[in-house]
Amino acid sequence: MITYEYPFNERIRTLLRLEDLFEKTTYFAQSDGHLEHHTALVTLFEILEVAGRADLKMDLIQELERQRQTLLAYRNNPDISEEALSGALYEIEQSSAALLSMTGKIGQYLRENDWLMSIKSRAAIPGGVCEFDLPSYHWWQHRSVEARRDSLEGWTKPLLPLRDAATIVLRLLRSSGSSKKHVAAHGQFQLNLGGSASQMVRITLESEEAAIPEVSANKYFLNVRFTKPPAGEIKARSCDRDVAFALTFCNL
Repeated sequence: MITYEYPFNERIRTLLRLEDLFEKTTYFAQSDGHLEHHTALVTLFEILEVAGRADLKMDLIQELERQRQTLLAYRNNPDISEEALSGALYEIEQSSAALLSMTGKIGQYLRENDWLMSIKSRAAIPGGVCEFDLPSYHWWQHRSVEARRDSLEGWTKPLLPLRDAATIVLRLLRSSGSSKKHVAAHGQFQLNLGGSASQMVRITLESEEAAIPEVSANKYFLNVRFTKPPAGEIKARSCDRDVAFALTFCNL
């Protein structure tokens, strides 16, 4: 199965971007090669840009508190596992505390590192981090795997409360909806939402299904247009057949 997620607001778009970037940074930092570590560092710079929103930390704190209050209402409910509920509440409380402990502007310690910022500015130029441009970075790339990995961990660790909070919020969001099966006749599907509010829609297809969903939506209508995957240099074209898929609306 392959799932496509389409956020309906900027806050959820930001969280999905952070989730993707943190996943990539972690993956490449765990590798041994200096090229993989370069990719991890460049991706860390992208996290710095995405997380630069002044209200991101407060948005996450407020959302976690809202979810905590919601879960507290399930206390002493015989249909709810007290152990699972306590575990979820503890995770939320720990995440909120970690966010509150982050002082100043997010990633300011990175911005104050002139060496890293010189790499960041050169990395925006195609081929800008060649050894003749940044000999000190070339030296760093030839340090031991352990030394490079320790550096990456030190630069990334202060930002992990954002990753953990985003993970909790997105997990709760994804689990909030129930999936329903639909068929897009000739690759076209429209649904009247009647003004209902959703924060994200998830579209799931069989992995073998050669169809890509393109979504446009507001609180009144959802339109899904399926296209064929591009072949070679030919641009994607509309499907001319029925496409079966599952649709999930998610809202916290």
